[in-house]
Amino acid sequence: MTLGPIGLASSYPYTDDAAVVAAEVQRVEALGFSTLWRSGNLPMLDAAVRATTRIPVATGIIPVDSVPAAEVIGTYRSLQRDHPDRFVVGLGGAHGAHPLKTLNAYLDALDEAGIAADSRVLAALGPNMLALARDRACGAYPFLVTPSYVADARAALGADKTLAVLVMVLPTTDREAARQAAAKPLDFLTSVGGYRRNLLRQGFSESDIDDVSDRLLDGITAWGDLDSIAARVAEFHAAGADQVVVRMLGADDEQAWQARLADTLIR
Repeated sequence: MTLGPIGLASSYPYTDDAAVVAAEVQRVEALGFSTLWRSGNLPMLDAAVRATTRIPVATGIIPVDSVPAAEVIGTYRSLQRDHPDRFVVGLGGAHGAHPLKTLNAYLDALDEAGIAADSRVLAALGPNMLALARDRACGAYPFLVTPSYVADARAALGADKTLAVLVMVLPTTDREAARQAAAKPLDFLTSVGGYRRNLLRQGFSESDIDDVSDRLLDGITAWGDLDSIAARVAEFHAAGADQVVVRMLGADDEQAWQARLADTLIR
């Protein structure tokens, strides 16, 4: 799977308004972003693909604990018939005592339905999940990671697998404003064990995580002026990311900043 160098995370991941979804994905396609990443809301994923002609739309992510495989299979077959190879099946969200067993069973169901491994990507962080992404998907989609982590993940996946890295992009030169923009999603995400454990594996401390320390902010985000953000994105690419997925936070005019990033990173 070739996702292209720069993806964009939707500004409206949880909307159920198909008109909003269509307008966004058409604009993102026109700007030249390689992929639009949406939530696991399958009807809105369907609307996004059908509103456009070229751009792949990926789910980041479909939570396998709550979305039956049959629903993914139905959406995939319909879109594959009408818009081939434009639905990238991003999976994750397996919790409980045996997450790998849960994901393997889900992937078995997709295999049986003819959804090939090269059509899907896994939200992988730890070594076991990266191995699963290597063996049973086209690659991995990690978040809250450093370029050093990306280099290690690339080595674990191998050269022939896709590594799409979601990065918080904070378009402000004010460090405190950047910290505040990152703090809310970090507080929510690090209350989930997997993200916190992975940050600790990367060498961050509990206080780094809870206080959004300078070290954490600088390690896992791209913030500053346009040139600083572009340089930071380049670091993730140089470390081994095939695609950097921009998750814009704290922008005074998000659409204007998306256009500026497209001009700088893509055109």
